[in-house]
Amino acid sequence: MSLDVSPALLEQAERGEVDEADFVDCVRTSLPYAWEMISSLVAQLKVDGGVFADNQTPPPDEQARGQLLRALASDAIRGALQRHFGVRLAFQNCHRVAVFPLDSSVDDTLARFTSVRNQLLNQSPELRDC
Repeated sequence: MSLDVSPALLEQAERGEVDEADFVDCVRTSLPYAWEMISSLVAQLKVDGGVFADNQTPPPDEQARGQLLRALASDAIRGALQRHFGVRLAFQNCHRVAVFPLDSSVDDTLARFTSVRNQLLNQSPELRDC
């Protein structure tokens, strides 16, 4: 299981209504590396301004890498994180996470970041097994 779901949160899901704040808290406690990575990038974007903030440092171990993959590969988790932080998330190379403001003025930059061309340009032999 990728998330440590409390009995209370599981009960909410079984009833059909899930408080997104409770779900986000579950993500925060279950995937602490991914949470810290994303929250630090959001803070960096707010402090530095600019079009986006990203991380280019590989995770310290496979457990941390797995947390990033679970957080960003799940539509539900990714969507909840985007709504919680008020950003759009982009992901490359099993570790390169970027946060973009919701402002439509960055749409072209986001499109370039997530393009096939940039995916190819951001490859390296060191990342082949990530």
